[in-house]
Amino acid sequence: MKFHWFHLMPYPDLPDDFRQRYAGVWVDPPVRELFDPKRGHAAYNDYLDELEHAERAGFDGICVNEHHQNAYGLMPSPNLMVAALARRTTRAKLVIMGNSPALYNPPIRVAEEMAMLDVLSGGRIVSGFPVGTPMDTTFCYGENPATLREKYREAVALILRAWTEKRPFAFNGKYTQLRYVNVWPQPMQQPHPPIWIPGGGSVETWDWCVQNDFLYAYLSYFGYKAGLATMKGFWEVVDKLGVAANPYRAGFLQFVAVADSDAEAERLYAKHALYFYNRCLHISPSFANPPGYTSIATMRKGIEGQVARAAAMSPDLTWKDIVERGYVVAGSAATVVDRLNDMADAMRVGHLMVLCHFGDMPKDKVYQNTERFARDVIPKLRPRFNEWEDKWWPKDAPPVQAPASLQPA
Repeated sequence: MKFHWFHLMPYPDLPDDFRQRYAGVWVDPPVRELFDPKRGHAAYNDYLDELEHAERAGFDGICVNEHHQNAYGLMPSPNLMVAALARRTTRAKLVIMGNSPALYNPPIRVAEEMAMLDVLSGGRIVSGFPVGTPMDTTFCYGENPATLREKYREAVALILRAWTEKRPFAFNGKYTQLRYVNVWPQPMQQPHPPIWIPGGGSVETWDWCVQNDFLYAYLSYFGYKAGLATMKGFWEVVDKLGVAANPYRAGFLQFVAVADSDAEAERLYAKHALYFYNRCLHISPSFANPPGYTSIATMRKGIEGQVARAAAMSPDLTWKDIVERGYVVAGSAATVVDRLNDMADAMRVGHLMVLCHFGDMPKDKVYQNTERFARDVIPKLRPRFNEWEDKWWPKDAPPVQAPASLQPA
C-alpha cells in the first residue's frame, strides 16, 4: 500500500456557537466577521510545516485540494501550496486533488500550471481533476449544474490533449474554442502525470475512470464503514468492463487518530474531531444538491453524495458516535492497524489518504499523530498488494540537481 498525508487547511478559529449563528460554513458565512488575516497567516505556515513534516515522517505523498468561499478549507488554489512544497520537499510525490477544470476559462490554465509544477518538482506531480462540490461550482463560481459534468469532461479531454499532441492544434469544443493550443511548458512525466479523479459517489464517474484508466479516489467524510457500498459499486464496474481489479486503481480518504491507548486517543483528539464535524462540516442544505448536479443514474442507484449527507448530519455527534461509525479510525496503533486491515480487506484500495490533521488540531498534536502513524501503522500495512504493479503513480524520475537552497551547506 501507499500512504498519503492529506490536508484540508480549515480555518481554526470558528466560534463555539458557529452552528447556531450561521447557516453553514460554505458560500456565505461573512468573511469580515469570521476571518482574521493574522490568524490565517499563522495557520497557512503551520499547515505547510505539517505537510513538509509528513514527507520527513515517511509518507509517500502529500495532498492538497481546491475549495472556494468557505472556512472548511482555505485553499482556493492548491497550486500555490504545491509551488511552495515543490521547493521545500524533495522525495514525496505532490498530489493535487485537484484543480476543478470546469471552473477555469480556458481550462488550459490547468494544463500550464500543473506542467509548471511537474517540471519545478522534478516529475513528482499527481494530477487530480475533481468535478467540484455544488457549493464551489454552482454557488461560488456560477456554473450551471445541469451542464457542469459535460463541461468538466470536455475540459479534462482538452488538458490531456494539450499534454500529448506533438504539434499545435485548434480546439473546437462545446464550451471552449481555441484557435491555438500549444502549452508551454510540457510536464516532465511523459505522456503526462498520473490522473486521479476525486469522487463522492457518482455512478458515471466509475465507468469513466475505468474506461480511461484513471484512478478513482473516494474522498469520504464518513469513513470506511460508510464507504463500502460505494467502493463495491466501483469494483463491480471494473469487473463488468473486464479490466484487472488492481487495488492501485483506487484510493480512499480516512481520518485517523493514533495514541498510546484508545482512551488517550479520546483525550487527545475528541475536541478536534468534534470541531470538524460540528463546525467545518456544517453545510446548509440549500447549497448541498442543486437540481441537475446529481445524475439520474446516481439517484437511481440510491447513492447519497458526501455533501448532501453532511448537510443532513445530526448536530449532536459525540466522540463515541464518530469512532463507532468509523468516521475516525482512532485508538492505539494496534487498534488502528486492525481497523485499516479490515478496510483493506473489504475495499481493496492501494492508495490510502489519511487526515492526521482535522478541525482545530494544534501543530504539536498533528506532528505526534503523523509520527505515530508513520512509525507504528504504515510498516504493518505496507506489504499489502505488493503483488500488483502501481500504474497510477509517478515513476522515479532521473536525478535532478536540487536547488542550491536545498543542498547541504
